[in-house]
Amino acid sequence: MLKTQLLIGFVMIVMAQAIDPIRLEHEWASFKKNYNRTYRSSEEEQFRKQIFADKLDFIEQHNQLYYQKKSSFLLGVNQFADKSVSEFRRMNGLIASKGMQNAPKIYTDNDVESLPAEVDWTKKGVVAPIKNQGNCGSCWAFSAVGSMESAHALATGHLVELSEQELVDCSGSQGDNGCEGGWMDNGFKFVIQNHGIDTEKSYPYAGIDELCESKDQGKVVGATIRSYVDVKKYDEHALQSACAKVGPISVAIDASSNYFMMYKSGVYDHNDCSQDWLDHGVVVVGYGTSSDGKEYWKVRNSWGTTWGMDGYILMSRNKNNQCGIASQASYPIV
Repeated sequence: MLKTQLLIGFVMIVMAQAIDPIRLEHEWASFKKNYNRTYRSSEEEQFRKQIFADKLDFIEQHNQLYYQKKSSFLLGVNQFADKSVSEFRRMNGLIASKGMQNAPKIYTDNDVESLPAEVDWTKKGVVAPIKNQGNCGSCWAFSAVGSMESAHALATGHLVELSEQELVDCSGSQGDNGCEGGWMDNGFKFVIQNHGIDTEKSYPYAGIDELCESKDQGKVVGATIRSYVDVKKYDEHALQSACAKVGPISVAIDASSNYFMMYKSGVYDHNDCSQDWLDHGVVVVGYGTSSDGKEYWKVRNSWGTTWGMDGYILMSRNKNNQCGIASQASYPIV
């Protein structure tokens, strides 16, 4: 299969390019240097170079719409610029619940009249720095840990970075599958059953499935939770209320689009996503309205700081639950 893809890529690159060849060579060399790219063969490099060239063309065509004020967000080169959409989608490891919400409690308060116009928990010292899940489909663990870190910080006054790797390695008993995917609520269930989650420092992230080392010698419990709550499905007002009154919220979204993959800045507003086909776990850390009147959610991702706005994305708010941001939201109770 890979040989066929490489052959197709080699043939395609010989064809006329939309990007100027001299500029392409410069951009390609810069990309390889910035992201430490090496390839196993010249054929693979040609294949990756063609993907990169197509991405550059895609980015420039979209950004023209932005400069013409026909789009509200910019695209840019990032670590995914030499990856196919299918490769990118395999990295999104959310296994969303297909059934009813099963949390002990459902958050239903959707009265937004008395809420502040803007909330940004990153300015309150309760959100950990951006992390990077790498090539492991562990977004669900980063989402669950992100909301637990913030909940613990709000309850204790101390921000402690917690271990995503412990969830990757140990929460299989709750239905998660490590780097092959999982669900935030299952992560919460594991931490409750386990009577805590270890610190990131004592159980560091490896980005691969390893044997469970929870409670091994040298491990330090960083936080505990006693329960978790699901936010009323499909209700953005309930999500807004929970974000304002509770804190950062774990959410599931459809992040499968090429536009999402190459997002750089602005308010992401695109109908190329689903309310129900959810493949990525992230954390809503705030909300607000842009200078040109676009309502947004501020979302913390787990793809490092070279993606998006230093690791964050602004996603459209009150646009019919765009990309499913309010379809499966939940948070822990410390």
